[in-house]
Amino acid sequence: MDKIKVGILGATGIVGQRFVQLLENHPWFEISELVASEQSAGKNYAQACKWQLPTPMPEGVKSINVKTLNDDLHCRILFSALNSTVAGKVEAKFAASGFAVISNASAFRMEDDVPLLIPEVNPEHLNILSIQKKNRGFSNGFIVTNPNCSTIPLAMILHALEQNFSVKKVI
Repeated sequence: MDKIKVGILGATGIVGQRFVQLLENHPWFEISELVASEQSAGKNYAQACKWQLPTPMPEGVKSINVKTLNDDLHCRILFSALNSTVAGKVEAKFAASGFAVISNASAFRMEDDVPLLIPEVNPEHLNILSIQKKNRGFSNGFIVTNPNCSTIPLAMILHALEQNFSVKKVI
């Protein structure tokens, strides 16, 4: 089975590095595109990125040339680690161009037609993507985001408790 080619927006930042680390040996995905600022463009990832994680930079990404947000990307899925100040416009542009955008930014978290997804808790929220595509005129692309970092583990724990017990109150 061929792996699905993915890109990472904001790849040189700490969140982008974490995406690289998590996708390193993923059974379904292969990192084919790394996108960062103009100052990183044209360099390979090893040159452009000051790796800050405790594990070594994965060998498979070191030689990938970093692109800019305006370059053509040859992948199907984009994981976005962009800062929220730029994420909104950029992610919408990529979704309108047919990319599946999985965002870590807060830019779309309060939008009614953008799923706030925790796959282990609420996979059915993906059903609103058809509404998003209609509302925003996206043909094949879409945007999915996650709740903030403190909400995710709390929701996962509460979901597990609710499945086995009856949660009445959270303080």
